Amino acid sequence: MASSSKRNLIVSLFILLVVLSLSATLIQQQYPTTTTLTTTTTTMRRNGRHLSETTTMVVSNTCSKTEFPTRCVNSLLKHISESKSDSVLVKISEFDLVHISVNMTVQSVSRAFYSISTISNLEMDTRVRSAYDSCIELIDDSLDQLSRSLVSVSSNGGGSSSTRDDVLTWLSAALTNHDTCTEGFEPVNGFVKDHVVDQLSELSELVSNCLALFAVSPGKDKDFAGIPIQDRRRKLLNSNFPAWVKSRERKLLDTPVSALKADIVVSKNGNGTYKTIGEAIHAAPEYSNRRIIIYIKTGRYEEEILKVGRKKKYLMFVGDGKGKTVISGGKSVYNNLTTFRTASFAATGEGFMARDITFENWAGPEKHQAVALRLGADHSVIYRCNIIGYQDTLYVHSQRMFFRECDVWGTVDFIFGNAAVVFQNCSLYGRKPLFNQKITFTAQNRKDKLQNSGISIHQCRILPAQDLEPVKYSVMSFLGRPWKLYSRVVVMQSYIGDFIQPRGWLEWNYTFALDTLYYGEYLNYGPGAALGKRVNWPGYHVIKSTGEAKQFTVQEFILGSSWLPSTGVTYLAGLSV
Repeated sequence: MASSSKRNLIVSLFILLVVLSLSATLIQQQYPTTTTLTTTTTTMRRNGRHLSETTTMVVSNTCSKTEFPTRCVNSLLKHISESKSDSVLVKISEFDLVHISVNMTVQSVSRAFYSISTISNLEMDTRVRSAYDSCIELIDDSLDQLSRSLVSVSSNGGGSSSTRDDVLTWLSAALTNHDTCTEGFEPVNGFVKDHVVDQLSELSELVSNCLALFAVSPGKDKDFAGIPIQDRRRKLLNSNFPAWVKSRERKLLDTPVSALKADIVVSKNGNGTYKTIGEAIHAAPEYSNRRIIIYIKTGRYEEEILKVGRKKKYLMFVGDGKGKTVISGGKSVYNNLTTFRTASFAATGEGFMARDITFENWAGPEKHQAVALRLGADHSVIYRCNIIGYQDTLYVHSQRMFFRECDVWGTVDFIFGNAAVVFQNCSLYGRKPLFNQKITFTAQNRKDKLQNSGISIHQCRILPAQDLEPVKYSVMSFLGRPWKLYSRVVVMQSYIGDFIQPRGWLEWNYTFALDTLYYGEYLNYGPGAALGKRVNWPGYHVIKSTGEAKQFTVQEFILGSSWLPSTGVTYLAGLSV
């Protein structure tokens, strides 16, 4: 591991200790040992501590709403009993269990992160090292997301509309991170894999339980209780702008380059602040509370590692236009890398924005998975950009994001991941694939039915690329296929070209997920939009009501009305008339 990675790991371990201390303090403040005794006198003993029958019943009833009730009951009762003095009988409400569950999960993820970090100096081959480094990054991000969730539910109960959606997003992302980590080890064997998988064996279930407990809990807003996520979103429309909205940001995405006051200028010919994008990212401040503008002049930039990490908040990349400013790379799984590590460019820093840039992976169709752009940055906006590749071009990994007036090229599963993402006024191009390959525009990997994620394609164009056009009828092309059990994709008010198969959608593996997925189409047009021969899966929907369709608009699906205005980007909040 490079020295910079070691420094980052040391810093992360220090933060881990702070988080453990914070979580212990929060839970002690929320549930002090002077808790009022219950009126129930019957108690049970666990690990030498007294727990009331009422507490046990509340835990059992609440955990019945989760996907992993046994894990939920056992872990919560154990944690509660170990947090109290012997003389106290505990009475806890359902929402109290949300605090305890998140706190307990933060501590479990912290311990797993520490244990996995201790083997960083072992010799590993390239493929194992790629999977290991991916896991370190992903678990570190999960720890941050869970810690933020803990602070939010402890400080205000998660009752405000924006806070509730934030927590749902962070918990959903943490669950996705753990899945991505374990998936990276699937093709390898050995001690490193065994150690990592063993440490993570319980975490996905714990995070899933946190998500379930929070999603069904009333919090301070009783109107939320028992309302499915997509219906509940209608109650969130009047949320205020978040605190990070600054007036100077509101028109940045449409301001001419000549009028922008860039903080950093990147130019290959030396007439800027730096010659490389990597230097510019390194120079940008960490945890900034204002927008940092990095202007990248015309040129082709291909650098070994290009990533805006979690600590680099509110960075905005501005280029000279599609095809002029090009961020390029050629990494693929053929380089013994995980798909996660093949990205030509990646961003996980909150509020990342990019405009007038091309992101490209030139590895080619024969190299299979090769990502051009990977995004896990919450509240990110990609505007007037090209994203060019073949298989797995655009990795919309997690959290909330918006694409406007972008062009995306690919072949197999070329828009994939588990973010809550809306594409609006974009052109999506199927390219000529390898012989016998099928084109699938999307592969969404929502694993848990309570994750607030999915892909919404709204007022876009689904077209054959120039190289596909002559052979488009000999290549089978589909709108998507379900990567995970609760895959969710909708296509609304979009043009669909004649090369899309009449059945529209493709199975992943026989009958897998066909009754649990949600695939929807609403008022699309064009020769490929006919619905008469579409699949008849239980999870496929011809959306007929505007109310159902609106759930997947910018305004409701990613709560864009609460944060997109601050970016200045043009967008349509609801359905067009």
